[in-house]
Amino acid sequence: MNLNILIVDDHPMTVDSYINLLSENDFNENKPNFIKSYDCENAYNKIIYYSKQNINIDFALLDISLPPYNEFNINNGVDLALLIRKKFKNCKIVLLTMHSEPLKVDRIIKELKPEGFISKSDINFEIFPIICKKIIAGDIFYSKTIMESQRELFKKNINWDNHDNQILILISQGVKTVNLPNYIPLSMSAIEKRKANIKEQLLLGKGSDKDLIGKAKKLGLI
Repeated sequence: MNLNILIVDDHPMTVDSYINLLSENDFNENKPNFIKSYDCENAYNKIIYYSKQNINIDFALLDISLPPYNEFNINNGVDLALLIRKKFKNCKIVLLTMHSEPLKVDRIIKELKPEGFISKSDINFEIFPIICKKIIAGDIFYSKTIMESQRELFKKNINWDNHDNQILILISQGVKTVNLPNYIPLSMSAIEKRKANIKEQLLLGKGSDKDLIGKAKKLGLI
């Protein structure tokens, strides 16, 4: 299938490196068409052009730090990603960054929910195309430094106690919610409220018990 891939980075050599890596045999089956940009203005114009032509952008690799497009208040790769979300609902978005400040990372994840969020220090030429192929296939991938940043934030701001930890651990061991009062000295309604609070903090309120346990394990909470 044809795969339109937008790559935006203010270093032309980096853009060319990504293209080379995504032009290997594993990606040839997708017939990639690369759309290159080096700043927010050029990327903005290409996103609008493809949208008006009713041509999908399927995959976007966006550096976060980019020369801004002040006229339309597009200041960085995150603003471009939000525009892509509006114009191309099914586009898989990967953000790349050299910065991993916990509050900034958390805000971006909550605002955008990118399919990929990668610290450039975590990748090399060998694993980069593998990661991209998995994201295109439907996986979500946040690199080690991004996950550590999230973990630190949760550890500092987490709002629960030992009962909440017990709830998580018991669920991870396969205990059904209806049976939790047999293990924890709380009422069913109190347990359900605590579980909802945990889900709100880790999953923004949405997700199954499996999703909850998966996120808690990734963050090193259990």
